[in-house]
Amino acid sequence: MSSSLTRSAEGRRTRRPVRVGLRIALPLALTVALVTAALTLPSADLGPTLSLREENELIKAEKGLPHVDPVGTPLHTHDPRFKNEVSRGGEAVSAASADPTTAAQARIAASYVASERALPDPELTSMSIKRTRARVPTNRYDMAGGCYTLRTVRGAYVRGSGSDLVLSKGKRRTAARYTFKATRLGSYLIYGTGGVFLAGDSGDAVNDSEPSRTSDWTAKRAGKKSGKAGKAGRVKGKRYTFTLRGGRALSALKGRLVTADTAKPFVLERATGKRCARFPESQVNIKGNPHAGVSDFQEVRGFVDAHTHGMAFEFLGGNVHCGRPWHKWGVTYALRDCVDHTLTGGNGAALETFLSGEPSHDPVGWPTFKDWPAPNSLTHEGTYYTWMERAWRGGQRLFVNLLVENNKLCEVYPLKRNSCDDMDSIRLQAKDMYAFQDYIDAQWGGPGKGFYRIVKSPWEAREVINEGKLAVVMGIETSVPFGCTFKYVGGSDVDACTAKQITDQIDEMHALGVRQMELVNKFDNALGGVAGDAGPTGVVINGANFLETGTFWDMETCDPADTVDADNPQVAFPEISADQQDALFGAIGAVFGGVLPAIPLYPPPAHCNQRDLTSLGEHTIRALVERAMIFDPDHLSVKSRSTALDVIDDLGYQGVISSHSWSTPDAYTRIYEDGGFITPYAGDSTGFVDKWRTHIGWADERYYWGIGFGADINGLGAQGDPRGSDVANKVDYPITGIGGVTIKKQHAGKRVYDINADGVAQYGLYPDWIEDLTKVAGASGGKADAKAIFDDMSRGPEAYLQMWERAYGIAPDSCRNPDLRMSAQRLRSVVTRGMTTTQVMRAVGQPFQRLGTTYGVCVRGGDEESLAMIDFSARGTVTRVRA
Repeated sequence: MSSSLTRSAEGRRTRRPVRVGLRIALPLALTVALVTAALTLPSADLGPTLSLREENELIKAEKGLPHVDPVGTPLHTHDPRFKNEVSRGGEAVSAASADPTTAAQARIAASYVASERALPDPELTSMSIKRTRARVPTNRYDMAGGCYTLRTVRGAYVRGSGSDLVLSKGKRRTAARYTFKATRLGSYLIYGTGGVFLAGDSGDAVNDSEPSRTSDWTAKRAGKKSGKAGKAGRVKGKRYTFTLRGGRALSALKGRLVTADTAKPFVLERATGKRCARFPESQVNIKGNPHAGVSDFQEVRGFVDAHTHGMAFEFLGGNVHCGRPWHKWGVTYALRDCVDHTLTGGNGAALETFLSGEPSHDPVGWPTFKDWPAPNSLTHEGTYYTWMERAWRGGQRLFVNLLVENNKLCEVYPLKRNSCDDMDSIRLQAKDMYAFQDYIDAQWGGPGKGFYRIVKSPWEAREVINEGKLAVVMGIETSVPFGCTFKYVGGSDVDACTAKQITDQIDEMHALGVRQMELVNKFDNALGGVAGDAGPTGVVINGANFLETGTFWDMETCDPADTVDADNPQVAFPEISADQQDALFGAIGAVFGGVLPAIPLYPPPAHCNQRDLTSLGEHTIRALVERAMIFDPDHLSVKSRSTALDVIDDLGYQGVISSHSWSTPDAYTRIYEDGGFITPYAGDSTGFVDKWRTHIGWADERYYWGIGFGADINGLGAQGDPRGSDVANKVDYPITGIGGVTIKKQHAGKRVYDINADGVAQYGLYPDWIEDLTKVAGASGGKADAKAIFDDMSRGPEAYLQMWERAYGIAPDSCRNPDLRMSAQRLRSVVTRGMTTTQVMRAVGQPFQRLGTTYGVCVRGGDEESLAMIDFSARGTVTRVRA
């Protein structure tokens, strides 16, 4: 069905009743680049079909410059119009043209959203990020980021440089000073003046110019806190030993610093001054403490990204993506280009060339970052940990990290170090997420101290956000989840998985921490049909679909043919010239070894994939619902998605999200109606503002309103382009963020980033992008719209959390849903002293207000102006009910 909404004569949606309580590159062959690009490039319907040559000529005319591709590049397009569409296809900017909601209904929804913005905001405080260092580290994690001198328990300090490191007594001010850079929890690079690393393998300890296994020291406590120091008396301070992998340890022998089989204890004393070396690192450039809540259980504020791939450095075999979010030896190792890029000076990077449209790039990352990261540089790392830190300190409070893979693309790409199996890759990336969390903890002084916190429930996420940190949700987006592909044999599908295998692996993923999931990505699978990709891109994807399943997409003309709720349109091959056919089919044949039969000639658009949600797909959704996991129907075909949402309706389930615009307008209205949440693909700020305005018209007045974005960074999705430094409404630095933080231009090595000139070059620019949204909205709607979009975005994490709470069977609030109100007497009987906030919600539903330590709910006979109040202690237990 195209929509589950009916319309009343008054122009208001007639709603189904709320149902609650169910828990339920060496240079690569250009043909490989073509396939890779086709599996990842945007594929939105851009209007009248142009030939490839016509599109390339259009680009030349629009830019006023000739468009030059490397010699031998297959025919393709770099249409700039894609940048205001969605990553790899999906929702168009001009979504209003496909809007199933009438103008009257949209006005009602907009009025409701305006009333939501007028509600009281939660009181905010701040989280202190300043570390006060004791003279000596209090534990083996505490020394991270600090500068110290080293001395033996007898009072001899490490002095000297190079290979001439000695131990001698005397004044501390002449001792060597070392900065401790954490490589993992409790382990360090000991970094000295002149950019050297304290190292040792056998014999004397020395200062090396590069980090290595012989300079990665693990610190451990060494007994009690004092030792003899000769005439100087007793020297106080916790003592530590430092060992290398393999057993060698830092020691002292006859006045020299050496490595030996037996460790000697050392005392670290805090040092300051110019002789303390600054370890190289990308800067944050935000002043002020991050905002936090005044209680752990109040309403939250911030921004939410529900779709990004932070561990994508492991996918596609591990050699497609250049750089990684962290490296134990620091930024100079984390932000390096791929080996196959550097060997050719950036001229042989066929995949990067094809995706970005640039014939070559400067392969140097840190510290110059001349050409990457950039909005259109899709093979380079975008979520380095200090860039994530900048986004968090700039206001982001909820982040969904999707574990991602595409086995067929991985198999085609010739360079790899990891398994191409989807689930092997998912497991590896989940392990990486915990390692990443540990690494950030290590930089911040110990377990649990970092800003990046993986959460497994909405209650845990709310607590983390109100502490001022970033709540990270683990999700899955992959083409063959749980091994659930199929082969078309003898006229029927042969599934490669069973219901039990799905259930067992969902249990495994849930135990790992996965809480959000899509069923398909690029190919049809045993769970359902895929929306496909459009145009020439779809030709290659369709070929890969055949290689995976033994069949092509079953695309037919939709009924009605002019519907806006269609899958991505396929190329009308009779309209393609012979030379274009040769370019496309020649590339496909070269990649797939000539094994593909003729690509089917599809009937006229609009096209709808006839492959529906399967019984295994329904089983998967039910298994997700039973575990309160969030279901994302993005990438499903219209037919599969409609059936999937029918299943969701039948279950009365509200844990639904569209995370990056890979759905259609019929689904968006249903998701809002079901109590779900939507984060449109980020892209350019101009395009996002248009989508924001459209989504306001779809808001459902029964649920808390807020909106977020899906960045899709590291997922080979292009990021927002700059609007230009010469526009009248450009972003002015510094920016004032949530809680009054001051956001300055970001410095990374020698590079200074400006959202006006650089766009969203990497993840640290998202606070700047949020500010750019206000400038774009304000240009057309005035100050009211500038404030409105900021308010709506800052309410996004709360809207996500409330959707997630309802996934656990918590009823929506009784103010927005009058049928759910109970009497004041009943409220006083079911809410008793000592109950937790969660127990209260299970008894009475979600509160309408969560301000400080008080929840407000509506009772029969009252209204929003006279809420019944439930007071909690600071620990979150009921102290009294005022009704």
